[in-house]
Amino acid sequence: MERSVRLRPWQKAALERLDAANDPDFLAVATPGAGKTTFALTAARRWLAERPGARLVVVAPTAHLKSQWAAAALRFDLDLEVAWSPAGGLAGDMHGLVTTYQQVASAGRALAGVSHGAFVILDEVHHAAEERAWGDSLRGAFDGAARRLALSGTPFRSDTNAIPFVRYRLEEAEADFEYGYGDALADGRVVRPVYFPRVDGHMEWTAPDGSLHAATFDDALDRVLAGQRLRTALSLEGEWLPSVLRRAHEQLLEVRRTQPDAGGLVIAIDQEHARGIAAILRERLHVPAEVVTSDDPLASRRIGEFARSTKPWIVAVRMVSEGVDIPRLRVGVLATTTTTELFFRQAVGRLVRWTAGTRRQPAFLFIPDDARLRRLAFGIAEQRRHSLRKETRELERPEDPAALDVVPKEQLSLFAAISAVALGEPELPPWATEPTPDEPEDEAADDSDLVVELPPLRRHARPTGGPEPRHQHKRELREQNAELARAIVRRSGLAHAHVNSELNRMAGVRRITEATLEQLHRRARCADGWLNRL
Repeated sequence: MERSVRLRPWQKAALERLDAANDPDFLAVATPGAGKTTFALTAARRWLAERPGARLVVVAPTAHLKSQWAAAALRFDLDLEVAWSPAGGLAGDMHGLVTTYQQVASAGRALAGVSHGAFVILDEVHHAAEERAWGDSLRGAFDGAARRLALSGTPFRSDTNAIPFVRYRLEEAEADFEYGYGDALADGRVVRPVYFPRVDGHMEWTAPDGSLHAATFDDALDRVLAGQRLRTALSLEGEWLPSVLRRAHEQLLEVRRTQPDAGGLVIAIDQEHARGIAAILRERLHVPAEVVTSDDPLASRRIGEFARSTKPWIVAVRMVSEGVDIPRLRVGVLATTTTTELFFRQAVGRLVRWTAGTRRQPAFLFIPDDARLRRLAFGIAEQRRHSLRKETRELERPEDPAALDVVPKEQLSLFAAISAVALGEPELPPWATEPTPDEPEDEAADDSDLVVELPPLRRHARPTGGPEPRHQHKRELREQNAELARAIVRRSGLAHAHVNSELNRMAGVRRITEATLEQLHRRARCADGWLNRL
């Protein structure tokens, strides 16, 4: 069992502020890649160790992130159930569970019972505002929790759906602790500097009203026409997108000269668009590309396999837009019509995670030279410039509601892209050619003040050196128990319900989903004995 953890300075400062807070609600906003998960799990581990019998509940945006949180918690000797359901309950040998905002909306009453007096982590809490039901369900599910730690990778606004347990000032969420991208760059060895190659183009299209239009990204257009121009540039039938993909792949090849496993990410408009982009990479550039879409039940496994591989490209819609940890991503292509600041910062966040052992590691996000995206890129680039020069940055306002894709979905069938051609070479801001400073060699500095002790857990402690996560081991044992029960049914002719009820009685189990490891082993032994007597 881990007895201590070494934190980054911001994590230690945030932990101290959390410890000193009297309010049960705490919002920490930290740039993607800074280590929000480590901070949150350190706080949770210390809190649970002082309160025997208390639970930990983590709410994540996606099903894939459930597994990621469970794996991270295991490094703190915390066992979280990823397959929790209201009907199944929670076994006594688990420290808690990890769920999604979507599941909270449908299982709020059951979660209220599990989370009473618990430590609750709300990961990327701004997602709770995406649907009103999600935010409303949070209050019912977690109002009885003892501590609610909300996390976000970017500042966010209330818009129309304010989120429970979050304070607002002038429509903006008020963080209890904030650690921005510029702060992280200035600290060194936390995040990468990101550069934004901008690509102009000449686009021609037919608007829904039948009118013909032609424009470059330099031409001033109203919001509707600007949205149509961007959609035309990203069309699979034009030449703008293949040209940008070629340039991005050339950049990736250059990066892989010093980091051979470096990967690239393309964020697409929708599933059909993602598959079309992968086809362009394969057929025109002869480059393999992994595609992950939300309708693929194996999407989480594919993302994990890609993260551990040396494959060059992954194409996704929103599956990899936030929270997913693929540190080897160094090059990206923003090929989506979503242009809000929140989404843009989330996309940038996929490229910023620092990789130990690589001294020079700038990242590159290729973007259309659209005025909205150009403004967002300049805002982040200014933070990069200021931090590298050790200057103080100014905070920006986060979300710009005017930066939405304005092509109504019902009119898309009337919209037609005619042609799109990239113009010139990718345009970088003047400071993008500045040399990336080498990181200093590790120094034997005294960092004892950053080491936080982790008191031993007084309940559900995992066996030292356990071969696999407890939830995975239990899933395998439940499958073994199910097979044994089926074998008894076949030999005895008894009903499934009777066999399972009798095995539960012999093992002292109310429901198999609530069984501990010890009870599952005992149930399997009882089943073996029953079979031997038949």
